[in-house]
Amino acid sequence: MERRCLLAIRIRGGVNAPVRVKDTLRMLRMERNNTATLLDDRPDYRGMLQKAKDWITWGEPTVETIRLLLEKRGRVTGDGPIDAETLKALGYKDLDELAAALHACKVEFTKLDGVKPFFRLHPPSGGFKRTVKRPYRAGGELGYRGEAINDLARRMC
Repeated sequence: MERRCLLAIRIRGGVNAPVRVKDTLRMLRMERNNTATLLDDRPDYRGMLQKAKDWITWGEPTVETIRLLLEKRGRVTGDGPIDAETLKALGYKDLDELAAALHACKVEFTKLDGVKPFFRLHPPSGGFKRTVKRPYRAGGELGYRGEAINDLARRMC
């Protein structure tokens, strides 16, 4: 079975959130609004996403979306952008190669040395198109959204 890469974005705050949900969001490295992280499609992560589904949205990103996130919002420890030296130290020649490896789940985003395991994003340009209090399938923005995560991520970069 081929593992897929998932992009999870937190879109709601933590006021009145249960402690178990706050702990789950902390374990997913999404401690504040408009943060995103790349995960692989394991049952462990699936359960965590399901538990926090009323605070986050997720789906399958494309390689281009991952590259855009790394280029514009990727940061190294010390809050500098990901540059050529960092890529060389990680063993990659450019951002395209790293994005392809992350998309194919050959390397875990959280295991990259010296790279922050999350992206801090802007609120989406043009705002959220729907309410942030309902699931995606019921006319909202929360929960699983599949390929539509790419549009949201591009608007938040």
